[in-house]
Amino acid sequence: MNIILDKVHKLIKLYKNGTLGGAVMPEDANPHLPKSSNENYIYFTLPMALNYQRNSYKLWEAANKSFSDKTTSDIFIPHKAAKMNFLELQKKLLKHKTAIQPDKNTKIWQTISETIANNFDGDLRNLFIQNSYSIKKIKGYILSNKKSFPYLGGAKILNYWLYVMEQHTDAKFSDRQLISIAPDTHVIQASVKLGIIGEDEINKTDIRERLAQRWQELLKDQTICPIDVHTPLWLWSRNGFKEEL
Repeated sequence: MNIILDKVHKLIKLYKNGTLGGAVMPEDANPHLPKSSNENYIYFTLPMALNYQRNSYKLWEAANKSFSDKTTSDIFIPHKAAKMNFLELQKKLLKHKTAIQPDKNTKIWQTISETIANNFDGDLRNLFIQNSYSIKKIKGYILSNKKSFPYLGGAKILNYWLYVMEQHTDAKFSDRQLISIAPDTHVIQASVKLGIIGEDEINKTDIRERLAQRWQELLKDQTICPIDVHTPLWLWSRNGFKEEL
């Protein structure tokens, strides 16, 4: 266990000194709005719900183009996106390829916009305020209302979304240690490389739950939280494990 922890700390050090690359992460493609603004909270939420089975860099580049284009920027205003004609919203989402699955992506975007507009008066910050900026409460609320937050309520994306919100907005969580690691393909492969999980477990149906639990146990008494390891793991795997630990 100590050997694995030593490798984890070395990996984080490599990440911080730039050895793993990643000077530009996918979400860095953004309009640089004031961190505390509602517009900023929404910008880092709606595209996140479409972040599956696609290149993350291309998604966020497309979202940034859509936000910057006056003919499509209103898709980021929940009240307007919620009431917009479905085909009109679809056309705007497709213009810069923010959406690549026309019907499915548009439905997700419009549903979450309706949720923000109707449940939080169009201000996503109210979700955080009403749940006392508690990861436990926010997760509980979203998981209890998954149909109102399609895909965003999935185990992988929910945790990564909360991490991105912490990084790119002014949200400060009282219990950030409860943001679980977001086990995508790169994180799973890097975890195997470290010995957190075995090759024979990769295809198990509960691989994501297993991996999240292993990381929670490993870092239980550490100063770092599981989500802090996500980006270093992701970059290490993406770069083909070129850096020896």
